[in-house]
Amino acid sequence: MTHKILIADDEPNIVISIEFLMQQSGYEVATARDGADAMQKIASFQPDLVLLDIMLPKLNGFEVCQRVRENNQWDRIKIVMLSAKGREIEVSKGIALGADAYITKPFSTKDLIVQVQRLLQDE
Repeated sequence: MTHKILIADDEPNIVISIEFLMQQSGYEVATARDGADAMQKIASFQPDLVLLDIMLPKLNGFEVCQRVRENNQWDRIKIVMLSAKGREIEVSKGIALGADAYITKPFSTKDLIVQVQRLLQDE
């Protein structure tokens, strides 16, 4: 079974590069440009994992993470926060809201793939 990944980021260059990377790794990929779009895609695409930027228009990544974790139907969805905000307080908040991992931008593409594979191998 091919795992499905949603990339929620408002920076087109990041979306394009991560989308390519995930497709090359054999994942089915969808993208969202803002938090509201991410919520709609989570409901319709039913991803196994969400790569979630914090600084999103409409709903920020923290709000999206919290809403996903409040919905029992989405318990199996893994969330990886991706953010330029790498201070301890943001990392702690992301993990407290239910993120499975927190990766600070800029990040190594190799590290990102390893993290995604690690989270999806539990399924």
